[in-house]
Amino acid sequence: MSTPKNLSMNINDSQVNVTKINGQDYISLTDMAKSAGSHRALHSWLRTKNTIDFLGLWEQINNPTFKVHEFVYFKNNAGANSFNPSIIEWIGSTHANGIVSKRGRYGGTYAHKDIAFEFGTWLSPEFKLLIITEFQRLKEKEQQLVEWNTHRYLSKVNYRIHTDSIKNILLPSLSLTEKAKTYTYTDEADMLNKIIFGSTAAEWRKANTELDKSGKNQRDYATIHQLLLLANLENLNAHFIAEGKSQIERISSLIESARRQYTSLLSKEEEQKKLDGGMVK
Repeated sequence: MSTPKNLSMNINDSQVNVTKINGQDYISLTDMAKSAGSHRALHSWLRTKNTIDFLGLWEQINNPTFKVHEFVYFKNNAGANSFNPSIIEWIGSTHANGIVSKRGRYGGTYAHKDIAFEFGTWLSPEFKLLIITEFQRLKEKEQQLVEWNTHRYLSKVNYRIHTDSIKNILLPSLSLTEKAKTYTYTDEADMLNKIIFGSTAAEWRKANTELDKSGKNQRDYATIHQLLLLANLENLNAHFIAEGKSQIERISSLIESARRQYTSLLSKEEEQKKLDGGMVK
Protein backbone atom coordinates (compact mmCIF):
# COMPACT_ATOMS: atom_id res chain seq x y z
CA MET A 1 0.00 0.00 0.00
CA SER A 2 1.49 3.34 -1.03
CA THR A 3 1.90 6.15 1.47
CA PRO A 4 -0.33 9.19 0.85
CA LYS A 5 1.69 12.24 -0.16
CA ASN A 6 -0.41 14.57 2.00
CA LEU A 7 -1.55 13.59 5.48
CA SER A 8 -3.19 15.53 8.26
CA MET A 9 -3.36 15.70 12.05
CA ASN A 10 -6.15 16.95 14.26
CA ILE A 11 -4.92 19.54 16.77
CA ASN A 12 -7.46 21.41 18.90
CA ASP A 13 -10.22 20.32 16.48
CA SER A 14 -8.31 21.88 13.59
CA GLN A 15 -6.61 20.17 10.65
CA VAL A 16 -2.82 20.43 10.39
CA ASN A 17 -1.47 19.13 7.09
CA VAL A 18 1.76 17.17 6.64
CA THR A 19 3.53 16.61 3.33
CA LYS A 20 6.63 14.84 2.04
CA ILE A 21 9.46 16.88 0.51
CA ASN A 22 12.55 14.99 -0.63
CA GLY A 23 11.50 12.10 1.56
CA GLN A 24 11.22 14.28 4.69
CA ASP A 25 8.11 15.23 6.66
CA TYR A 26 7.13 18.89 6.47
CA ILE A 27 4.33 20.24 8.68
CA SER A 28 2.16 23.23 7.83
CA LEU A 29 3.11 26.17 10.03
CA THR A 30 0.12 28.02 8.61
CA ASP A 31 -2.22 25.33 9.93
CA MET A 32 -0.39 25.22 13.27
CA ALA A 33 -0.88 28.96 13.76
CA LYS A 34 -4.58 28.65 12.92
CA SER A 35 -4.95 25.71 15.30
CA ALA A 36 -3.35 27.77 18.08
CA GLY A 37 -5.74 30.62 17.32
CA SER A 38 -3.02 33.05 16.27
CA HIS A 39 -3.00 33.90 12.56
CA ARG A 40 -0.15 36.43 12.98
CA ALA A 41 2.02 34.06 14.99
CA LEU A 42 4.19 32.95 12.08
CA HIS A 43 5.15 36.51 11.19
CA SER A 44 5.93 37.39 14.81
CA TRP A 45 7.94 34.19 15.31
CA LEU A 46 10.13 34.86 12.27
CA ARG A 47 11.09 38.31 13.58
CA THR A 48 12.74 37.08 16.79
CA LYS A 49 16.47 36.59 17.26
CA ASN A 50 16.03 33.14 18.79
CA THR A 51 14.10 32.00 15.72
CA ILE A 52 16.68 33.32 13.25
CA ASP A 53 19.50 31.75 15.29
CA PHE A 54 17.68 28.41 15.36
CA LEU A 55 16.85 28.46 11.63
CA GLY A 56 20.43 29.41 10.74
CA LEU A 57 21.85 26.64 12.91
CA TRP A 58 19.43 24.06 11.46
CA GLU A 59 20.29 25.07 7.88
CA GLN A 60 24.04 24.95 8.51
CA ILE A 61 23.67 21.42 9.91
CA ASN A 62 21.29 20.10 7.26
CA ASN A 63 21.64 22.24 4.12
CA PRO A 64 25.01 22.31 2.29
CA THR A 65 23.80 25.04 -0.11
CA PHE A 66 22.72 27.41 2.65
CA LYS A 67 24.15 30.91 2.09
CA VAL A 68 25.81 31.72 5.39
CA HIS A 69 26.98 35.16 4.20
CA GLU A 70 23.41 36.26 3.42
CA PHE A 71 22.27 34.76 6.72
CA VAL A 72 24.48 37.24 8.58
CA TYR A 73 22.15 40.07 7.54
CA PHE A 74 19.17 38.34 9.13
CA LYS A 75 21.19 37.44 12.23
CA ASN A 76 22.41 41.01 12.76
CA ASN A 77 18.98 42.60 12.30
CA ALA A 78 16.78 40.03 14.06
CA GLY A 79 14.74 41.48 16.91
CA ALA A 80 14.92 45.08 15.69
CA ASN A 81 11.64 46.98 15.31
CA SER A 82 12.33 47.49 11.61
CA PHE A 83 13.05 43.80 11.00
CA ASN A 84 10.04 42.35 9.18
CA PRO A 85 11.24 39.53 6.90
CA SER A 86 8.85 37.44 4.87
CA ILE A 87 9.14 33.69 4.40
CA ILE A 88 9.79 34.26 0.69
CA GLU A 89 12.59 36.72 1.50
CA TRP A 90 14.20 34.28 3.94
CA ILE A 91 14.09 31.40 1.45
CA GLY A 92 15.17 33.45 -1.55
CA SER A 93 18.08 35.23 0.13
CA THR A 94 19.61 32.30 2.00
CA HIS A 95 18.59 29.29 -0.14
CA ALA A 96 17.03 27.83 3.00
CA ASN A 97 15.20 24.53 2.54
CA GLY A 98 13.93 23.92 6.06
CA ILE A 99 10.92 26.13 5.32
CA VAL A 100 9.00 26.10 2.03
CA SER A 101 6.03 27.97 0.62
CA LYS A 102 3.46 25.89 -1.25
CA ARG A 103 0.56 26.87 -3.49
CA GLY A 104 -2.57 24.98 -4.38
CA ARG A 105 -4.99 22.82 -2.42
CA TYR A 106 -2.57 22.10 0.40
CA GLY A 107 -0.86 25.47 0.15
CA GLY A 108 0.75 27.52 2.90
CA THR A 109 4.06 27.68 4.73
CA TYR A 110 5.52 24.28 5.58
CA ALA A 111 8.60 23.46 7.65
CA HIS A 112 10.70 20.40 8.35
CA LYS A 113 9.37 18.68 11.46
CA ASP A 114 12.38 19.83 13.55
CA ILE A 115 11.52 23.44 12.77
CA ALA A 116 7.77 22.86 13.11
CA PHE A 117 8.29 21.44 16.61
CA GLU A 118 10.35 24.51 17.51
CA PHE A 119 7.53 26.74 16.23
CA GLY A 120 5.21 24.68 18.40
CA THR A 121 7.37 25.46 21.44
CA TRP A 122 7.14 29.17 20.63
CA LEU A 123 3.34 28.93 20.43
CA SER A 124 3.39 27.14 23.80
CA PRO A 125 5.21 24.13 25.29
CA GLU A 126 1.85 22.38 25.65
CA PHE A 127 1.14 22.87 21.94
CA LYS A 128 4.48 21.30 21.07
CA LEU A 129 3.66 18.26 23.18
CA LEU A 130 0.30 17.96 21.44
CA ILE A 131 1.69 18.20 17.94
CA ILE A 132 4.55 15.77 18.58
CA THR A 133 2.13 13.30 20.14
CA GLU A 134 -0.28 13.66 17.22
CA PHE A 135 2.58 13.39 14.74
CA GLN A 136 3.72 10.15 16.37
CA ARG A 137 0.17 8.81 16.18
CA LEU A 138 0.04 9.81 12.52
CA LYS A 139 3.24 7.92 11.78
CA GLU A 140 1.91 4.85 13.58
CA LYS A 141 -1.34 4.93 11.59
CA GLU A 142 0.63 5.43 8.41
CA GLN A 143 2.26 2.05 9.18
CA GLN A 144 5.60 2.98 7.75
CA LEU A 145 8.65 0.89 8.47
CA VAL A 146 10.55 3.91 9.75
CA GLU A 147 10.84 3.55 13.53
CA TRP A 148 9.82 6.57 15.51
CA ASN A 149 13.01 6.78 17.54
CA THR A 150 12.35 8.48 20.84
CA HIS A 151 15.85 9.92 20.90
CA ARG A 152 14.90 12.19 18.02
CA TYR A 153 12.90 14.26 20.45
CA LEU A 154 16.09 15.08 22.27
CA SER A 155 17.52 16.70 19.16
CA LYS A 156 21.10 17.82 18.84
CA VAL A 157 19.85 21.30 18.03
CA ASN A 158 17.99 21.67 21.35
CA TYR A 159 21.00 20.28 23.23
CA ARG A 160 23.40 22.66 21.51
CA ILE A 161 21.21 25.69 22.17
CA HIS A 162 21.17 24.77 25.87
CA THR A 163 24.93 24.28 26.16
CA ASP A 164 25.61 27.41 24.08
CA SER A 165 23.54 29.45 26.55
CA ILE A 166 25.66 28.10 29.40
CA LYS A 167 28.89 28.78 27.53
CA ASN A 168 28.08 32.22 26.11
CA ILE A 169 25.85 33.72 28.82
CA LEU A 170 26.09 31.90 32.14
CA LEU A 171 29.83 31.17 32.38
CA PRO A 172 31.01 34.71 31.45
CA SER A 173 28.92 36.03 34.34
CA LEU A 174 30.78 33.80 36.82
CA SER A 175 34.39 33.92 38.00
CA LEU A 176 35.34 30.27 37.71
CA THR A 177 38.37 28.11 37.05
CA GLU A 178 38.34 25.89 33.97
CA LYS A 179 37.59 22.89 36.17
CA ALA A 180 34.71 24.70 37.84
CA LYS A 181 33.31 25.64 34.42
CA THR A 182 33.11 21.94 33.57
CA TYR A 183 31.17 21.34 36.76
CA THR A 184 28.74 24.09 35.75
CA TYR A 185 27.73 22.16 32.62
CA THR A 186 27.24 19.05 34.74
CA ASP A 187 25.31 20.98 37.38
CA GLU A 188 22.90 22.43 34.81
CA ALA A 189 22.36 19.02 33.21
CA ASP A 190 21.78 17.39 36.59
CA MET A 191 19.28 20.07 37.54
CA LEU A 192 17.16 18.97 34.58
CA ASN A 193 17.85 15.28 35.29
CA LYS A 194 16.56 15.68 38.85
CA ILE A 195 13.40 17.39 37.64
CA ILE A 196 12.64 14.84 34.91
CA PHE A 197 14.13 11.57 36.23
CA GLY A 198 14.43 12.20 39.97
CA SER A 199 18.17 11.50 40.02
CA THR A 200 21.44 12.93 38.75
CA ALA A 201 23.54 11.11 36.17
CA ALA A 202 25.99 10.05 38.89
CA GLU A 203 23.19 8.72 41.10
CA TRP A 204 21.79 6.69 38.21
CA ARG A 205 25.23 5.23 37.40
CA LYS A 206 25.71 4.21 41.03
CA ALA A 207 22.34 2.46 41.10
CA ASN A 208 22.85 0.82 37.69
CA THR A 209 26.50 -0.20 37.60
CA GLU A 210 26.12 -2.97 35.02
CA LEU A 211 24.22 -0.74 32.60
CA ASP A 212 26.79 2.00 33.18
CA LYS A 213 29.63 -0.40 32.33
CA SER A 214 27.90 -1.25 29.05
CA GLY A 215 27.96 2.42 28.08
CA LYS A 216 24.30 3.18 28.78
CA ASN A 217 22.94 6.20 30.63
CA GLN A 218 19.59 7.05 32.18
CA ARG A 219 18.40 8.93 29.10
CA ASP A 220 18.69 5.70 27.10
CA TYR A 221 15.91 4.32 29.31
CA ALA A 222 13.74 7.43 29.47
CA THR A 223 10.10 7.24 28.47
CA ILE A 224 8.87 9.23 25.49
CA HIS A 225 7.18 11.64 27.90
CA GLN A 226 10.43 12.25 29.76
CA LEU A 227 12.36 12.92 26.56
CA LEU A 228 9.70 15.35 25.33
CA LEU A 229 9.74 17.22 28.62
CA LEU A 230 13.55 17.23 28.70
CA ALA A 231 13.74 18.83 25.25
CA ASN A 232 11.21 21.49 26.29
CA LEU A 233 12.97 22.22 29.57
CA GLU A 234 16.34 22.59 27.84
CA ASN A 235 14.86 25.29 25.61
CA LEU A 236 13.12 26.93 28.55
CA ASN A 237 16.25 26.87 30.72
CA ALA A 238 18.26 28.45 27.90
CA HIS A 239 15.64 31.21 27.75
CA PHE A 240 15.81 31.77 31.52
CA ILE A 241 19.63 31.92 31.41
CA ALA A 242 19.40 34.58 28.71
CA GLU A 243 17.08 36.56 31.00
CA GLY A 244 19.73 36.48 33.73
CA LYS A 245 17.74 34.41 36.22
CA SER A 246 19.61 32.60 38.98
CA GLN A 247 19.49 28.82 39.19
CA ILE A 248 17.22 28.99 42.24
CA GLU A 249 14.76 31.14 40.31
CA ARG A 250 14.97 28.85 37.28
CA ILE A 251 14.41 25.63 39.24
CA SER A 252 11.00 26.63 40.60
CA SER A 253 9.79 27.78 37.18
CA LEU A 254 11.11 24.64 35.46
CA ILE A 255 9.45 22.33 37.99
CA GLU A 256 6.12 24.11 37.58
CA SER A 257 6.38 23.95 33.79
CA ALA A 258 7.26 20.22 33.88
CA ARG A 259 4.26 19.45 36.11
CA ARG A 260 1.89 21.42 33.91
CA GLN A 261 3.14 19.87 30.66
CA TYR A 262 3.18 16.33 32.03
CA THR A 263 -0.37 16.66 33.37
CA SER A 264 -1.52 18.05 30.03
CA LEU A 265 0.07 15.20 28.09
CA LEU A 266 -1.32 12.48 30.35
CA SER A 267 -4.78 14.04 30.19
CA LYS A 268 -4.73 13.94 26.41
CA GLU A 269 -3.54 10.32 26.43
CA GLU A 270 -6.34 9.27 28.78
CA GLU A 271 -8.89 10.91 26.51
CA GLN A 272 -7.46 9.05 23.52
CA LYS A 273 -7.46 5.71 25.38
CA LYS A 274 -11.16 6.14 26.10
CA LEU A 275 -11.81 6.87 22.43
CA ASP A 276 -9.68 3.94 21.26
CA GLY A 277 -11.41 1.60 23.71
CA GLY A 278 -14.76 2.39 22.18
CA MET A 279 -13.73 1.98 18.56
CA VAL A 280 -14.87 -0.98 16.50
CA LYS A 281 -11.76 -2.83 15.39
